[in-house]
Amino acid sequence: MFEHNAISILFQGNNFLRLLKGLGVTLEISLFSALFSIPLGVLFGMFMRRKGMVSRVLSRLYLDFIRIMPQLVLLFIVYFGSARAFAVNFSGEVASVFVFVLWGTAEMGDLVRGAIDSIPGHQWESAKALGLSRGQTERYIILPQTVRRLIPLSMNLLTRMVKTTSLVVLIGVVEVLKVGQQIIDTNRFQYPTAALPIYGVIFFLYFLVCWPISVAARKLEKKWQ
Repeated sequence: MFEHNAISILFQGNNFLRLLKGLGVTLEISLFSALFSIPLGVLFGMFMRRKGMVSRVLSRLYLDFIRIMPQLVLLFIVYFGSARAFAVNFSGEVASVFVFVLWGTAEMGDLVRGAIDSIPGHQWESAKALGLSRGQTERYIILPQTVRRLIPLSMNLLTRMVKTTSLVVLIGVVEVLKVGQQIIDTNRFQYPTAALPIYGVIFFLYFLVCWPISVAARKLEKKWQ
């Protein structure tokens, strides 16, 4: 009975609508980040495969830095550090998209490099025998195959971005987790055990967003193996 009353908080006033708006902010950050990360990641993956020493060192430094540095630290550096160092005040949403684009580009670039490396070497040799240049080979033979392999991986990256947006609450972004916190704090004395059912609803909202994407990614992966 008590948990039922706690759940009823969501339907008081505009609480549930606020949760949906917070989910919209989460999806907006994730989709914008993916929209920029995927093409930039493709370019970065191609850059990683260049033979020059400089390109290899730069790409390795960037990739290792992004992987070693937690996303939360990057959020703090961009959101708080940019204002202090450059007198530029990014909004929480802009800082979040910027950090997720940095992270997504590195992850996507490594996926692109792996996908290209997995293509059999005889295809390069056959293209060369047909008189195609390296650029033509990449454009007409390698990239179309790479894109097919990358679509499921890109969708998995999107689900990771959706889940990682829970960190942006710490720089003041009012997304779905922050709205849930506000609802719990407002009703803390009237419903002291409301946290568990409300966070359960938030988990369900994340599930509704991520599960269809994961299912579609698995089906595409099986179809294009």
